Formats: sequence, structure tokens, C-alpha cells
Amino acid sequence: MSLSSKQPPDLVPSPVNDISQLRWDQATFLGRLNHFSRITDPRLLLKSRRDVGAAQHLYHLAKEGHVPRGTTQTQLYHAQTLYHSAVHPDSDGIMHPMGRMSAQVPFGMVITGILLALYKTTPQVMFAQFINQTFNAFVNYTNRNAKSQTTNQQIGISYVGAMTGAVGVSVIANKLVKGAPPLVGRFVPFLAVATANCINIPMMRQGEISNGVIVLDKDGHQLGESKVRDTP
Repeated sequence: MSLSSKQPPDLVPSPVNDISQLRWDQATFLGRLNHFSRITDPRLLLKSRRDVGAAQHLYHLAKEGHVPRGTTQTQLYHAQTLYHSAVHPDSDGIMHPMGRMSAQVPFGMVITGILLALYKTTPQVMFAQFINQTFNAFVNYTNRNAKSQTTNQQIGISYVGAMTGAVGVSVIANKLVKGAPPLVGRFVPFLAVATANCINIPMMRQGEISNGVIVLDKDGHQLGESKVRDTP
């Protein structure tokens, strides 16, 4: 988005010098805690697509140094929070609510309840892991690195691999703990999910593991990739 040097009368200089800089110092633990506790706030899911679009528009205006007259610093930081919570950092597209980090707590609580309740029989395990891995795959797809060229085939293979691994571990573990106290059986879903993540995450991030990630300087200019390549 580009604004001409002569600003319309309804735009004034932004009260925040650089809105692209996070409000909280990310070099400190408290700064990171303040930032991430805000962008993962489940209440942000109540914001409509129109609200997110308005925050996105205001954020981009502020990046150019000008905002609508009467805009306060508080409104700008609220727009910044909503932007970082709901807009993809690479594509600048509005993410589906279920795939945002603000959805992790409410959806995770429901899925955890399902995993803990349905673990005794193979059909129960398959259904619970289907719900869990489908949600994980959707979150991974929504938050994929748009610059790493992750294909739908890779996502599909990751999904099937994680699902197979989770169900396989659950079935085997259930047989091993059949004579154990009920409390021991409650740890089977944890073991299954941990196994699924050991399969899912490396497969989803194989492009970045193989090729590295893009490295930027403090001004956002691309310097290269993180992987050290052999030179002839």
C-alpha cells in the first residue's frame, strides 16, 4: 500500500512512530509473554472478518506513517495485536479462525477431552485421533510458511503418517497396559499424540529443514537462506 507525499486532509501523522515494531521488547521474557498472551487471547476469535480487515487496513496505513484523524495510540496497538493474531505474516491474507493461535486454547481443551475420554477401543482411538490430527493438519496448513513451497501432497502425507502413527501407538499401548491401573491407561493418548507430533512436525517442515529459512535484516530485506550450502 502506498500513499502519495501529499496526504488527504483526513489523514494525519501516526502517533506510533513504527507500528511494525512490536509494542513489547521481544528480547525479554516479559516482553514475549505480553506479546504472545495477547495474540493468543481466545476473545480475538469473536472479532468478525470485517473487524480484522479494518485492523489490517489501519495497520498498513500506520506503516506508511499516516492514520485517520482522531486515531489513538491505543487503537493502533489494538489493530497491531489483531493483525498479528489473524493475518498471515507471509501472504498478508486473513487466516481462518480455527487455524489461528487464538483458537488453540478453546479447541485444544475440547480435543483433549475427547482424547482422554475415547482411548479404550480401536474405533474410539481412531475417531479421537482423526479429530486431533485433522485439527493439527488444518493449523499447520493455515500457518504454513508461504515462502517454503509446502505442497498439498506434503500436507496429505504428513496427515496420513501422523494419523497412522498415533493410532498404531495407541492400539499397541492399550494392549500393553490392559492389566495396569486405570490411571496408567490415561497416559496412552499423551504417548499417541507425542508420537504423531514426532512424525507430523518434521514432515510438515521438511522444506525448511532441507533448504533452510529465509533470513532478513532488520529492515526486512532478504539476505539469503539459513542453510549453509557447499561452494564449488
